[in-house]
Amino acid sequence: MHYQPSALIGVDTWQNMATGFEIGTRFHSAPVIRLADARPMHLGHTVKADARWHIYAFSGAADAAAPNSAICDLCDYLENDSQSALRVHTPDGEDIDALIDVRAVFQQGFRDLAFDSMPQLLRPAKGRYGLVDSEKVFCPGLKGSGDIFDMRGIDRDQGCILVVRPDQYVAHVLPLDAYSELAAFFGGFMLPAG
Repeated sequence: MHYQPSALIGVDTWQNMATGFEIGTRFHSAPVIRLADARPMHLGHTVKADARWHIYAFSGAADAAAPNSAICDLCDYLENDSQSALRVHTPDGEDIDALIDVRAVFQQGFRDLAFDSMPQLLRPAKGRYGLVDSEKVFCPGLKGSGDIFDMRGIDRDQGCILVVRPDQYVAHVLPLDAYSELAAFFGGFMLPAG
């Protein structure tokens, strides 16, 4: 099935940033390594069928989550800006990822990044006991298993945002700094939290 542009499917303006994740088609998984514990897995197997939307931020070549990097800026915007989809649509008192789950995939190997240096949004304290969610940051798969950036045609220089619907269809591809476009997309069908 291939969904056409609608309120729940974006236009293909930036499709060239992720040619292997065609907008309107099923999200195709690829091997990755979870940074927190160096466990190999498939990215598509890391999410549950729980009605949440998913934002996958794929890093640009030089982005290692350093301050003022594209991933850090995106996470800061999503977590703190009053216009971000997370702030506008998530009810008060809910976990930050109750409606929209944000995850990141970096180009560096898991030995080259530190989980503790990731933006707070990628390691939020959640639930009744405020435990840290350590399942939101990934690196390319082990040598020989395939590199998700190559396998899915992710723009290595700029990276991108991939929005995936709860039914695991690709809803949108956007540049990492397309904050207003991201907010407008979610605002087109989600009501502000009351």
